[in-house]
Amino acid sequence: MPTHFTGRADEILALDTLIKLSRAANSLLARIAHHNTHPDLTVSQFGTLEALYHLGTMSQSGICDKLLKSGGNTTLVIDNLEKRDLVRRKRDPNDRRVVMVELTDDGLELIRSIFPRHAAVVAEEMSILSPEERRQLGELCKKLGKGRSASASNSTE
Repeated sequence: MPTHFTGRADEILALDTLIKLSRAANSLLARIAHHNTHPDLTVSQFGTLEALYHLGTMSQSGICDKLLKSGGNTTLVIDNLEKRDLVRRKRDPNDRRVVMVELTDDGLELIRSIFPRHAAVVAEEMSILSPEERRQLGELCKKLGKGRSASASNSTE
């Protein structure tokens, strides 16, 4: 569904593109969710476990940055994972103000058991695009995610 805005051509194109991007992302995420690859976990809980699994122990603020979530949201997610004994918090010995989060044995076992199926479902859903299209889409999303300031600094290098 295109925009019904009647502004400048560049604005209409930008809005139409945003609508298509949003609808595509929402549709893809809904199809992945339909496969129920991480039952009993919210998207944020799964993302937290996945980040810790692939990146190792992280600060709570590092998890916020990776998942693009607020501190309050991340605190609640980690509280709930901690109640289930999937993660534990500990203070950074070098800076006691920093709260580090790590997987417990149960958390490691859980994410190891569910991640391969999740990865397979994502690959299946993305297979509609050729490998080159996936690379292009990834680069375009990265560029868009960094915004104008990043592309301006890249063009001056």
